[in-house]
Amino acid sequence: MWIFQNNSFLSIVAHRTRPGFLLVRSRIQGDIERAIPGAETFEDPEADYRYRAVVPKEVVQKAIAQAIENIDYPNFKNSVPAAVSARHDAYMKVWGALAGVFGAHIESGRG
Repeated sequence: MWIFQNNSFLSIVAHRTRPGFLLVRSRIQGDIERAIPGAETFEDPEADYRYRAVVPKEVVQKAIAQAIENIDYPNFKNSVPAAVSARHDAYMKVWGALAGVFGAHIESGRG
């Protein structure tokens, strides 16, 4: 599962050997900690997603539920801080690619 938040991007998958745990991964240092406060992260320089944490499923569920509770913006794209232009630009590329596949109105910038 990919989760895009205005301050983090996560890839979350089942842990292969620990039932009830998830492997939370990110390509950007600090994203896991922003999304899941208290998560103990480690680095795997050879991995596609360099930053990782093994987290109980319930902890991830609570963190994501809290993120949903904290939504206070009417437009996700505009909620990504302008100072983090690399994140904003990357998210816009994903949005554009999906809009192209699923037929959104790219010209309007709405969605």
